[in-house]
Amino acid sequence: MSNVLLSCEGLTKTFGEKGLIVPVLKGIDLVLNRGERLAVMGTSGSGKSTLLHLLGGLDQPSSGVVTMAGQDLSQLSEVKLSALRNKNLGFVYQFHHLLGEFSALENVAMPLLIGGDSVEVAQEKSFEMLSQVGLAHRLEHRFGELSGGERQRVAIARALVTKPACVLADEPTGNLDSKTAEQIYELMLGLNQSLNISLLLVTHDRQLANKMDRVITLEDGLLTSPS
Repeated sequence: MSNVLLSCEGLTKTFGEKGLIVPVLKGIDLVLNRGERLAVMGTSGSGKSTLLHLLGGLDQPSSGVVTMAGQDLSQLSEVKLSALRNKNLGFVYQFHHLLGEFSALENVAMPLLIGGDSVEVAQEKSFEMLSQVGLAHRLEHRFGELSGGERQRVAIARALVTKPACVLADEPTGNLDSKTAEQIYELMLGLNQSLNISLLLVTHDRQLANKMDRVITLEDGLLTSPS
């Protein structure tokens, strides 16, 4: 098995049409290895989220190739792409996107139920993951009963409950205070080590990015090593 989990070559993305074309990514080459922790830094509007969406198969590039677990995403049907994505990736966003009408346990169980697990199995796996993120005592609490940090912990548990090979995180602590942000980052790094899950993080925070194995910068549509 190759050590490369996720990669792209010559990746470009433009938005607009006719005379209003805006190039966001101008030829990105990137490799993420299994178990690696990689941070992509950049200012707001630099294209970090766009890059993450392309790498996660949530959007299609204007040109270039994205390869996940050895498979070229452009060659897959939507059904096969969805299956590959669900098997290999978990997503964590700045805004947790929890379903307010459901409990923490039900939110975490959702991807398992969608994947075909029984309710009993999904709840058991979700309890185990919520315990790992320190929320075994908050299983039945809903969105409005959780703090900002607890909501993000639920979102992380939801991303990890399917045991993906990689988590793609888009400013996962950007909506939290500095103390809670530090706790969430330490949690994610700890889970990366204990579960051997690759972590690709986009952020504008240099201090937090420096906790990763490798840091690269997205600027003017291209990736460079930070100074």
